[in-house]
Formats: sequence, C-alpha cells, structure tokens
Amino acid sequence: MKRIIIYVLLIIVSAHVAGQTSEPQGSFWKPIPPNYAVKHAVEVESLVPMFFTGGYHFALGYRYKQFRVRASIINGGTYNAETAGLNNSADYFKRYYTTSPGIFLGYNVWRNLEVYTYLEFHTFRITQKSSGLEKDLKSTDTGLGVSYQFFIGRSFYLQPGLHVYLRKDNSVDFPDATYHIPTTDVSPVVRVGYRIWRRY
Repeated sequence: MKRIIIYVLLIIVSAHVAGQTSEPQGSFWKPIPPNYAVKHAVEVESLVPMFFTGGYHFALGYRYKQFRVRASIINGGTYNAETAGLNNSADYFKRYYTTSPGIFLGYNVWRNLEVYTYLEFHTFRITQKSSGLEKDLKSTDTGLGVSYQFFIGRSFYLQPGLHVYLRKDNSVDFPDATYHIPTTDVSPVVRVGYRIWRRY
C-alpha cells in the first residue's frame, strides 16, 4: 500500500511540473499572488510520522476560496494512540490505528490559518499489556482542529496543527478486565503537502 501511494505521488508531481503555465512569480518566499489568495486548488498531503511507525497516511483535498474539503486514510502501524487520550488506560492497554477513513471540512480564517472539523471512522486494535491479547474496537470520532500551512515556494508546504478528538464512551471486554476508550484525545499533528493544481 505504501509503495502504491509513493508511485501515485510521483506521477502527480511529474504531471504538475509538466503542466505548469506562466503566472506572476514574485519571490520564492513571497510569491505573487500569495498562496492564500487561491480560488481553486487541489492538494495532496500526508501525516508523515505514521510512516516512521510502520503505518501510512494519505489525504486528497480540494479548496474553494477559504473552504477546503479533504478525504484521508490512515494506518498508524505501531503508534500507540492511547497516550493521546485524556483519562486513558495507558498503564494497562495500548491502542493502535488500523486502516481507517476520514473526511475533513475546513475554513481559512486568516491567510493560511485553517480551522476544521472532521468525521473519522476508526477501527482501533486494543492490546492488553499483561496478556498480549488483542481485540478490535470501532469508533466514530469527530472534533476540531487548527493548523497553519507554511508554504515553501509555490507548491510544497508543512502544516503543523492540533487536533481534539471527541467520541462516545465505548468499551471492549477482556477475560479479566474491561477497556474503556478515552472520550477525548488531544494530539499534535504535522502534515507535509503539495498543491498539485491551483487557479487564482
């Protein structure tokens, strides 16, 4: 799956470079028109730390003026999400993202500062530390996020942010214990993105 995503990204970048049209340039750090003044754009991005834990993340977004809609898929590999939860059971359990989709709706409130909400359909793999037993738990997560696109030139960007995930109380039973998923996660994120098409 990761290899397919890499191939798709390479094809998109190649097509973008080949299809460049002339537009006002400005400088590398201050292009004219500014990146936040875009009327239409298509962007691809990835939560890169997921690759360091043996997982992956890929998202495709469309921007219309200040609005952006984005669809994503995530697999956390060995990343333990339990530590992000408030009132968690991290001493006794681990919680891993299995392959899960999500949809995001955002609004640029100022320049490249975006606030957004989301709906993610997670399937978590819960591991009991003492026994090594694993069980799956499904959760529909919503919440709020805030992030800022720091552009490097015209197309590449880094987008650090903060997510607050909210979910209803849910649990899964083990032979000698019951796991309760935290109803709130707070997680910093860093995405790397590329604007493959734009119109001002």
